[in-house]
Amino acid sequence: MRKQLNKKVAVFKSRMNRKRALIADTFCLTKRRRCAADSVTGESQADIRSSLQYLVTLFSRKLFNDSLPPVVLKHQLYSLHNDKTSVDKQVNELRETGELLMFQLGFDSEAFALVFAEDFRAKVLQGEAGRGTLGTVEKFLAKLIPSCSDLSFNKEKMLKEFLFTDSEITQLVKSGVLTVRDAGSWWLSIPNSGKFIKYFIKGRKAVLGMVKKSKYGEILQTELEGRRTTSQVKFQMKYHIHDIIGAELVECIQTTSGTLLRYVDGNVN
Repeated sequence: MRKQLNKKVAVFKSRMNRKRALIADTFCLTKRRRCAADSVTGESQADIRSSLQYLVTLFSRKLFNDSLPPVVLKHQLYSLHNDKTSVDKQVNELRETGELLMFQLGFDSEAFALVFAEDFRAKVLQGEAGRGTLGTVEKFLAKLIPSCSDLSFNKEKMLKEFLFTDSEITQLVKSGVLTVRDAGSWWLSIPNSGKFIKYFIKGRKAVLGMVKKSKYGEILQTELEGRRTTSQVKFQMKYHIHDIIGAELVECIQTTSGTLLRYVDGNVN
């Protein structure tokens, strides 16, 4: 009887030890995951600048006969960095130092374009060569580039701080560096960006459609990257993939085969 009791006690202790080990392993794994998640926060300016430069390489310059500066959507950075707050902070610092310009694209209140200031200056001046508005545009760029981080400008600032006349403001609108926001205010604008917006929206819809039409509405990212583009997709596939991930139009699921992109129900595409 005593032997049987001792045997039961031994089995019970063995089971409890295994259970404690399992709990400990699970706790350690959870802790490691948390540490791994914490390690990707706190992006530096160098990190964001490097990611911007990578995304710039995905921009199709030839599509616009090299007339547009490379355009990156701010949310595309979210596909490369987990900490959105840190990304926004570093982007704002790059804007405040005059290295980066930001534009409201109009088709979506949450869509902001980022362009390196020197690329913007070069393409704007290239487009203005030989035109009567060149002098006014050069004056505007001289005011804008050094340290201006505004998305829009009201009439008071244009007249009293930037010292432009009504006639010069009209020239800036004509050149495309400003677009009308409402009566007495203007958005900072990328000249000739209408074609970019058109191609971008069509491409986004087409790529989202590819995800939605896949089995169960999901597809491996590597498989999507390798898909042949349709006539609706003018940009590189990776450019659009960073867009739909950063805009949270798809859900990213890590699998042993790689990142799985799952269509998010409710998207208007």
